[in-house]
Amino acid sequence: MSSKSFFVEDDAEQSNKLSRKAKESPFMLVGIAGFVAAGLIGAYKYKHRGTMSTSVFLMQLRVAAQGTVVGCLTAGLAYTMAKEYLFEKEPKENSKPLTN
Repeated sequence: MSSKSFFVEDDAEQSNKLSRKAKESPFMLVGIAGFVAAGLIGAYKYKHRGTMSTSVFLMQLRVAAQGTVVGCLTAGLAYTMAKEYLFEKEPKENSKPLTN
């Protein structure tokens, strides 16, 4: 048996993975933050839900949290596509001018 386990990872490796993901897709982190914020707001508002049943409240909270994540990912995809295709600075190497 080796001294290094397959399931235990270094904390430095985890922080490197998180920083790399943040650089690659920053809207993913915004979506996760929005999801957590929707959950925290929902937990706070649960106390003041009035006569609404718990199941209806939780279904509405789930829709709000998923909508936040999907909206952020859609905005990130639109930003990435616009940056890659609309605001392209240099021409791609594979595209050759058509000449006869």
